[in-house]
Amino acid sequence: MRFIQIGTFLKRGWLYQILLFMRFIETKTHGYLDYIMGLLLIAAPWIFGFAEGGAETWVPVILGAGVIVYSLITDYELGATPQISMRTHLTLDLLGGILLAVSPWLFGFSEIVWVPHLVVGLLEIGAALMTKREPSTERAHHHHTTTAAH
Repeated sequence: MRFIQIGTFLKRGWLYQILLFMRFIETKTHGYLDYIMGLLLIAAPWIFGFAEGGAETWVPVILGAGVIVYSLITDYELGATPQISMRTHLTLDLLGGILLAVSPWLFGFSEIVWVPHLVVGLLEIGAALMTKREPSTERAHHHHTTTAAH
């Protein structure tokens, strides 16, 4: 019962309004960031010189490939085929950012490298928390037009 009261407070209270205000990144902008971030994550071990063939290399590569794949199937302006919602996409971004940020300590390679993983992970978390949860009317109109044509 107490959880419901807290949820009601958050929905109607100032904290909820602050969280809504924080979401200022448009989904189309987020889409561009997704593809850039995906490619950066895949290339990061070689760009920043920490490609040693272990988890320090493969965690960002796998997460980067994942970002590109789920971006392609997200229902937003830069998605190729709308299979998952923007809310689901942002949840995946948040979880991936957390995993990336803690991966040096979780997988035991913090003695080799940790700064890129932590920094990019925190950027992912920030982007997930600051992006609007619904695509613009441009995507909604595009989706409605293509659905109506079939």
